[in-house]
Amino acid sequence: MTTRRADPEKEEARSRFHDASPPQATSPFEIICEIEAATKPNFDVIHEQVATMAEVASSFLVPDNHLGRATISSLAVAREISLAGAQPIVCLNSRDRNRLGFQRDLLTAAAYGIERLLLVYGDRGPADLPSGLNVQRMLEELRGFGASSRFDGHRFRVGVTTRLTPVPSWKLEADSLFVQASFNPQALLDWRAATKFDGPVYAGVIVLTSEQMAKGLMAATGQIVVPPDLLRRLRQNPMAGVDVACELIAQIKGSRAFDGVHLTPVTRSREVAARLRSKDGPAR
Repeated sequence: MTTRRADPEKEEARSRFHDASPPQATSPFEIICEIEAATKPNFDVIHEQVATMAEVASSFLVPDNHLGRATISSLAVAREISLAGAQPIVCLNSRDRNRLGFQRDLLTAAAYGIERLLLVYGDRGPADLPSGLNVQRMLEELRGFGASSRFDGHRFRVGVTTRLTPVPSWKLEADSLFVQASFNPQALLDWRAATKFDGPVYAGVIVLTSEQMAKGLMAATGQIVVPPDLLRRLRQNPMAGVDVACELIAQIKGSRAFDGVHLTPVTRSREVAARLRSKDGPAR
């Protein structure tokens, strides 16, 4: 029997792959559920979603004038979620704020005892005008004004969003990263392996409700690719989006590369909750 000599190039490639392996998450895996915002002046839809997902969600992300349409203040909704005994994460977008308005919202958040924030740019509506504020300036304002003595020791934990591309250095100053939704687990792992960040990182998972929604998402973002096989499955069975989302959550959890997922169940909260509660769903 002959002994095969090691190929130096292959050994080097293996070493690079090992060095680039995704970091291992050490904190409990979180399922952060994004709720559908209330467009009418009552909290009924909020109560229903929280009650539906309470057993499987670690916390609830409250969007802010989602999709460029008016909704109840994300801070007011977050307060309602807190009163229900759940943990909110408040989304604040720069599109609808100037510097003074942002400072007002930080004071309001602290008064409500809200700690977790997600800073976003916000989806534009047809008549939006630039506010002069962006996510980077919001983060700077929060590290300055938001950490001043007037907050009496209240500490915010701040997240920002990122695509599956190199993260700008200023975003690495945030406490957590929320990664755009993807239907490619390997692309998520490759991105995580290439991204040095010590705080929690949450992978985006969105439930597709139809083939039409999937195509609209691809056209609107230009960043999210829905595989042809998934489009076919959605065409045959609109509930396939629930199966795929839950499978993705299980794969992301199993990789131990992420601290959790940012789940957007859209109108499938009941179906997703039932699946995640079942023996086939990923344990929290």
